[in-house]
Amino acid sequence: MQKEIYPLTFEPVLRDYLWGGRNLETLFGRRLPPGITAESWEISGHPTAPTRVDSGFWEGHTLPEVMANLGEALVGARSRMMLRMGRFPLLVKLLDANHDLSVQVHPSDDYALRHEGDLGKTEAWYILHAVPGARIIYGLAEGVTRETFIHALRNGTVESQLHRLPVKEGDTVFVPAGMVHALTAGVVAAEIQQNSDATYRVYDWGRVSTNGETRPLHIEKALDVIDWSRVAPGKEEPVLLAQGGGMLHTRLVACDKFVMECVALEAGTTFRGACTGETFEIWGCVSGRASILWAGEAVPLPAVRFALLPATLGQYTVQAAQKSRLLRVYVGE
Repeated sequence: MQKEIYPLTFEPVLRDYLWGGRNLETLFGRRLPPGITAESWEISGHPTAPTRVDSGFWEGHTLPEVMANLGEALVGARSRMMLRMGRFPLLVKLLDANHDLSVQVHPSDDYALRHEGDLGKTEAWYILHAVPGARIIYGLAEGVTRETFIHALRNGTVESQLHRLPVKEGDTVFVPAGMVHALTAGVVAAEIQQNSDATYRVYDWGRVSTNGETRPLHIEKALDVIDWSRVAPGKEEPVLLAQGGGMLHTRLVACDKFVMECVALEAGTTFRGACTGETFEIWGCVSGRASILWAGEAVPLPAVRFALLPATLGQYTVQAAQKSRLLRVYVGE
C-alpha cells in the first residue's frame, strides 16, 4: 500500500455571494463564519478556490498540487487529456439559495476555451432540501425563440420566457451547457460540475449588491450559447442498476463529462467497488452516516460530506452505519 494513495477529504472553501444564507449550518450542522454562505466548494481544483486535503500524507496540499504529484494514479486513464491540461476534471459544491440566483447559462468547452480561456460548464444538481412549492428556473418556456427572448430583454419581460420546474428533496436536475437556469429561494443542492467558473448572467432580478451596484450581465455571450431547443425540460428519472440486500443502486446522470449515481443503503449494509486505474471516484453522503473501508484506515462519511478516491486505490467498501443515501460520481468510458 502506497502512503500517497488513500481516500482524500478536503477543507471546504466558502463563498459569500449575496443570494446565500445559513442553511448549511441549520440543516447539516456545518460550522460557518458569521454572515452569508452561498457556496461551499467541497472538492475543487479550480485556480479560483482550490481545496486543501485535511488529513493524511497530503494534508495541507491543494488538489492541483496532489494531481501534479500523482498524475494518472489520481485521475485515471480516462482523464489523460485533462491531466495534460493540468486540470482536475470535476468540481463539487454545495449551494444554499436563500434568495433567487441570477438567471444564467454556461458555455460549451469550445466556446469557453475561445472566449474565456476556461473549460465549459455542464453540471447536475442533486436537491438536498426544498421548501414546499419550490420551483427552479430550468430551460425556456413553450414558444420561446431567440427573437422573443431578445424582445423580452429589451422590454423587461424576461421572466415570461422562463420555464419553472417543481423540485423536492431527492430530485436530480441535469444542466448541460446552453441550458438557461437558476436555483430559487428555499433550495439547497449538491452540484457536480465541470471544473470551470464560466458563467454568463442573463438577468438578475434588478437587484444590487451590498456595495449598491448592479452586477454585470453578459447578454451577447449568453445569446451566443443558449440552446434554444431546451424548451420545458423535465427532471432526470433514475435508472435502476442493482437492488437487493438492503441496497438500491440507480444511475441519475450519464453524460460525456461525468456519471452520477445514487446508492441507498439500509443500516449495516454495504456497497463494494474498486478503483482499477480507469477513473477516480467521488463519494458523497447526502443523508445518514457511512464509512469508506479500504486497505487503510476507514474514512467516516457523515451527511453532507464528500471524499475523493484515487483511480489506483483498489478495492473499497462503503458501509452504512445508519440508513444512508450516497452519491457516486466518476468519469465514464
